[in-house]
Amino acid sequence: MGCRDVHAATVLAFLSGTASVAGLLAAVLLPNWRQMRLYTFNKNERNVTVYTGLWIKCARFDGSRDCVIYDPQWYTAVDQLDLRVLQFALPLSMLTAVSALFLCLIGMCNTAFVSTVPNIKLAKCLVNSAGCHLVAGLLFLLACAICLTPSVWVIFYNNYLNRKYEPVFSFDISVFIAIASAGGLFFTSVLLFLWYCACKSLPSPFWQPLYSHAPSMHSYASQPYSARSRLSAIEIDIPVVTHAS
Repeated sequence: MGCRDVHAATVLAFLSGTASVAGLLAAVLLPNWRQMRLYTFNKNERNVTVYTGLWIKCARFDGSRDCVIYDPQWYTAVDQLDLRVLQFALPLSMLTAVSALFLCLIGMCNTAFVSTVPNIKLAKCLVNSAGCHLVAGLLFLLACAICLTPSVWVIFYNNYLNRKYEPVFSFDISVFIAIASAGGLFFTSVLLFLWYCACKSLPSPFWQPLYSHAPSMHSYASQPYSARSRLSAIEIDIPVVTHAS
């Protein structure tokens, strides 16, 4: 596998990263992080389920899809620590993943459209495609950690709320979407790391640029004085005279 080719691994990694970011966006916007189910013993009334998200809160009667109570200012008065942490963690994870996607796209475009023989004047400014994919993989791994840790904490914090108050709390679908998106980010980083390890030649340094120098530099660079042939003064200064027959 060569670093100068766009392989299915990098394309699959880009698609997987895009799907994971879309999943994170859905988890952030959906008001389905926690449910609080309130029961009533009055036969003339219906049970109420309170859906708690990161930004809004909605209360619905059983069998109804309309919100009886809709609080769009919930994000300013969140009283649950896990949801407050997620308000900062998930947007940060999305920003990190989008930066990784941008780097991955730069590396793919560079390997697909840039000539294999660079201009000698631009040799020091060339984009390192392998380095772009390596940094993108690290950023995807960081985004996975930022997203996964508070998302899993919601499950344990939900158990804590049930023990502290009443067993009326349950985590909702957004938790599963966030965890699945974190798994997609981890899978994306693994794909990029595998691509980098496969295309990296063993003798090269860990940070492998595609073009450490322009190919023509070796052809026209002057040799050091110590490498020149050491001719005697007679051979240099005195010309050889030949007699024509």
